[in-house]
Amino acid sequence: MNSAPSSCDAPPLLTLLVREGCHLCEDMAAQLHELLPGDGFRLERVDIDLDPALREQHNVRVPVLMLAGEELCHHFLDLQAVREGLAGYTGGNVRAD
Repeated sequence: MNSAPSSCDAPPLLTLLVREGCHLCEDMAAQLHELLPGDGFRLERVDIDLDPALREQHNVRVPVLMLAGEELCHHFLDLQAVREGLAGYTGGNVRAD
């Protein structure tokens, strides 16, 4: 029997668009871990400088925090927007109210 959690059971995946040496990026990641329960989300960091399209789109906007392809905030953590996004998360989509 496979005891691995299904994708429906996995916590939401937050994507943090970052750049090497960006102190705001490090600050946002640290704040996420300090202010939200650790089992309530997964965090993937994506370096925009490794992808020309991401670099062009977000060059001066990092860090950018996304959930299911939707931007939650950039430059500084908007804790209310993140909590609302996580609360509305439905396994791949953010519920629109």
